[in-house]
Amino acid sequence: MIEAILHGIILAFGLIIPLGVQNVFVFNQGALQPKFSRALPVVMTAGICDTILIVAAVSGVSLLVLTFGWLENIIFSVGIVFLLYMGIVLWRTTVSSTEADGQTFSMKRQIIFAASVSLLNPHAILDTIGVIGTNSLSYSGDVRIAFALTTIIVSWLWFLGLAMAGRYFGKLDQSGKLMALLNKVSALVVWGVAVYMAIRLIGNIG
Repeated sequence: MIEAILHGIILAFGLIIPLGVQNVFVFNQGALQPKFSRALPVVMTAGICDTILIVAAVSGVSLLVLTFGWLENIIFSVGIVFLLYMGIVLWRTTVSSTEADGQTFSMKRQIIFAASVSLLNPHAILDTIGVIGTNSLSYSGDVRIAFALTTIIVSWLWFLGLAMAGRYFGKLDQSGKLMALLNKVSALVVWGVAVYMAIRLIGNIG
């Protein structure tokens, strides 16, 4: 049991720490919102989406994505279009004041964007299926449940900490210049992932 829990902790951190669209958006909202509580919708949405993906991966349901190549291509296509759109939105977001930006990303918009970057991100989905799902096959029964719960808890704690770090970053920036730069960097990261996914899609089709 202990071995499975430690395995889950190391594996979860290894997957979620690298800079990705989901992490960028959570940090971004933590920094942009006028109050930390206003960033909780994005934290909860990202956590719930990761929980769904992990449960699906451990239970074997999500292996369908790896079984049917055409399904993977559809996910990549939808993800590319969405990420291009999200990059445009982030690039155009202006920071005249913290309050103004807090209104730019409302609770509804946070939830929609967070769910989209989590569930329409083929890179994250394939990582969850290929890594967490495959590693969970080493365990069974209560031990597999402990492994899954560990990865889920680490995921939630990471998103919460990421939003808090973003909030601290936002407090340091009174002029709004750093926040404007953060939006531009976030947009470039999002577009970079979209390009990477497009290359993968072309490779799959070819």
